[in-house]
Amino acid sequence: QVQLVESGGGLVQAGGSLRLSCAASGRIFFINAMDWHWYRQAPGKQRDFVAVMTSGGSINYAESVKGRFTISRDNAKREVYLQMNNLNPEDTAVYYCNAGPKVGLVRFVWGQGTQVTVSS
Repeated sequence: QVQLVESGGGLVQAGGSLRLSCAASGRIFFINAMDWHWYRQAPGKQRDFVAVMTSGGSINYAESVKGRFTISRDNAKREVYLQMNNLNPEDTAVYYCNAGPKVGLVRFVWGQGTQVTVSS
């Protein structure tokens, strides 16, 4: 079984930055063998794709975060990160990570997520 723990969220003013972390533990040894996604869910809305880093290192972002967010990973620590810059109130959401072969198809039980709140 694999556990995912997201952290690093908080309250920040518009224009600020946060760095989210996603730690994978349990029966997982090589995170670089999987595609890792970040998602977010705003109140009353569905969970949306934010960013992906494939096992081969390819990266893609949702249009709304391109140029502001950066996904990365540390294979040795089994952690995936999301650096978020120039945040705006529309980025307010609970952020989750998960692995999966494509957007919306996940391999593991969801973690609790980390709340990001951006004030104007």
